[in-house]
Amino acid sequence: MKRYLLFFILFFINLLTPVTALACDVCEENQPKVLKGITHGTGPQGSTDYIIIWGAVIIVGITLFLSIKYLINPKESSPDHVKHIIKH
Repeated sequence: MKRYLLFFILFFINLLTPVTALACDVCEENQPKVLKGITHGTGPQGSTDYIIIWGAVIIVGITLFLSIKYLINPKESSPDHVKHIIKH
């Protein structure tokens, strides 16, 4: 039990103290204007990379919206649904 308590305390302390990794000077010069100083590395190399990134952002956004929507209001009203089989 002490191990779990220690883990949670260290986890929450880590959340309270953000650690940021900034790009080095060489990488910052090679990055596009949008990502300057944010990431380490070269970043997207062409327009195809931006299409892939924005496609992934759209898919994640839709997935997040639908998961929250169906968690809040699942609309499972049919009498033969599995949730009606379980009795208290």
